[in-house]
Formats: sequence, structure tokens, C-alpha cells
Amino acid sequence: MLTYILPFIALILVVVFIHEYGHYYFAKKYGVGVTDFSIGFGKELFGWNDKSGTRWKICWIPLGGYVKFFGDRNVFSQADQEKILNKYSKEDQEKLFVLKPLYQRALIVAAGPMANFLLAILIFLSIYMFVGKDFTPAMIDEVQKDSPAEVAGLKNNDVILEIDGNKVKSILDVSKLIMMSTSETIDFKVSRLENELILKVKPNIVDGEDNMGNKVKKRMVGIKLSPFNNEINHVKLGPTKALYHSISEVYFVSISSLKYLGSILSGSGDSSQLGGPIRIAKVTGQVAEFGFIPFLSIMAYISISLGLINLFPIPLLDGGHLMFYSFEKILGRPLSQKTQEGFFRIGMFLLLFLMFFATFNDLKDLGLF
Repeated sequence: MLTYILPFIALILVVVFIHEYGHYYFAKKYGVGVTDFSIGFGKELFGWNDKSGTRWKICWIPLGGYVKFFGDRNVFSQADQEKILNKYSKEDQEKLFVLKPLYQRALIVAAGPMANFLLAILIFLSIYMFVGKDFTPAMIDEVQKDSPAEVAGLKNNDVILEIDGNKVKSILDVSKLIMMSTSETIDFKVSRLENELILKVKPNIVDGEDNMGNKVKKRMVGIKLSPFNNEINHVKLGPTKALYHSISEVYFVSISSLKYLGSILSGSGDSSQLGGPIRIAKVTGQVAEFGFIPFLSIMAYISISLGLINLFPIPLLDGGHLMFYSFEKILGRPLSQKTQEGFFRIGMFLLLFLMFFATFNDLKDLGLF
């Protein structure tokens, strides 16, 4: 259990700290008072106060964190600013989040998810510069008989150029792009005898296991790959190319995640693959056994997921706050407190439902259901 728990806690502490520090940095930049910077929820384990009066603390439930602003009940738009003005002195009003200009409040809120995306970019950048990135072309070495690939017309020695419009930059990309595809058919663009062809493959969906033994729904097309000309092309990139590929990876993962969630909402996606903290802890522990670089990679992917989820327009999340600010910008005034509280209840219900559903999937994955 410790081999799973310790890497998971280390990952969560870093990812959550970066997220909350994004909020903290812009809050301090715009003169907002910060009373608490917490990693985790519940009872404080230990902490300290800095010179500005912020309490930095670690709490005993390490599944999130928060930054608490001076005098703030929440960071939604406030409709009762007259009461706020009467409650605080002129000096204290300068430190209040809710009295800051709309663009400053929006930047402070958006800075958390943006910090997560930045962390992922920096991790990929470091890996590509100091460890390298694979650019080995993917060539089909074998097409299994009566497989979806054979039915679609794929042949031996075809070089895979694109999958669903995404460029295949490495032989390692093929399985990833097949797995993350949400379409009923997968478009393969291949090079064959100096010609480029686009073939539609309808994969078989089968119960299987990933490389770490976890149960997954696999999209099988029936091909085996080999490096083009049997040459491996793994190179360390310069800063500019590394940055480009890092941003591209973050963009690809974000778009693919949104497509996957969209497929679930439309009823065509496999919702059993949605997991919560238990599954994340399990996968993190498994990946950490392969070494520090794979652990950094999974940290980058979790950081992207955290940033993306927090941008969803659900009250209690950063995206919910930004949604309220959008209404405020359009209407020229904040929504009434009653309306905000109604949205808040809806958001609470949605988050509790998602938490229950993800936990059920986690327990089912462990064989407890």
C-alpha cells in the first residue's frame, strides 16, 4: 500500500500546491489579502505564518487545497457590496477580493488552472530537453487475418502518418491515439508506395488489461508495428522545439479529454474508465515503479486533468466563478445572492454525483462490486 500511497501523496502535494500558488501569486500581485494557504482539508497537521499574515498549512486530508482571501466568504460575484463597504475600513477594503476590478478577479481565479497547464508544459519541456523525445516512424509489420485493419485495407509496410487527423510523430503515438479515439471508426492516413491513403477502421471493443494489469476497454484494430527501416530515432530537443512539442502535448491531452467527456454525455463513450482518487493513487504507484521520468509524466497528465476540470462551469470550481464573472460582465452587475446560491446547490449536487460515480468505478475496478 505504501508503494501506492506515498507517490500519490507526493504527486497531489505538488500539483495542488502549484494550482493554489497560481491563485496566491495573482492575489498578491493585485493587493488581495490572503489569510490561508492550505494543502489538504480538515484538521491542520502543521503550519506557519509568514510576514504578511498568511497561514501556510498542511491538513490531514491531502485531496485538494485552497487559498482563503481576506474577509472572503466565497469568491463568487458579490451582490451586497454596500454591506461590505460599511463593514471594513478604507485600508482593509483595499485588501478585499470582491472589491477588485472584474478583470483582476477573473485573472486570480483563472491563474490556478493556468498554473497546472504551465506545470505540465515545464515537465514535458524538461523531459524532451534532457531525456529526449521519440520520433521513430511507425510502420505496420503485420496485419492480423480478418481483423478490422485487414477489412479496412491496411497492409504490411504501410507507414502510419495520421490517426483521426492527429500526426503520428512516433511509433509510441499509435496505441495512444487509438486508445483516445472516441469515434466509431478511426481514420488512418498511411503512406504506401509513395502514395497517401486514408482508410477507415472500425475497431473491436474488447475487455483487456493495460501494461500495468489494470482492466480497460481496449479498441483493437489488429496490427503489429515495427520501426521504419528498423531504426530508432530518439533525440534530445533544443528549447524551442521542446517548448513547441510540450504545448502541443498539453493541447492534445486537453482536447482528447474533452472529446471523451463529450462522448460519455452523448452516451457513446465508456464511462467505466472515469476514475477518482483511488484509481489515480493506484496508477501513480504503478507508474512510479518504472522510475522517476514516468512518475514526472503521470504528474504532468494529472496536472492537465486538474486544470481542465477546474475550468468546467460548475459552481465550487474555478470555472463556476468565471461563469459568474461572465454574467456580471454581460449584465453590468453581479447576479443576485439568491440566484448564486441556486447555482451553488446545483454545482454541489453535480460534484457529489461525479465523486460518487468515480468512486464506484474505482471500487468496481478493485473487484469490490
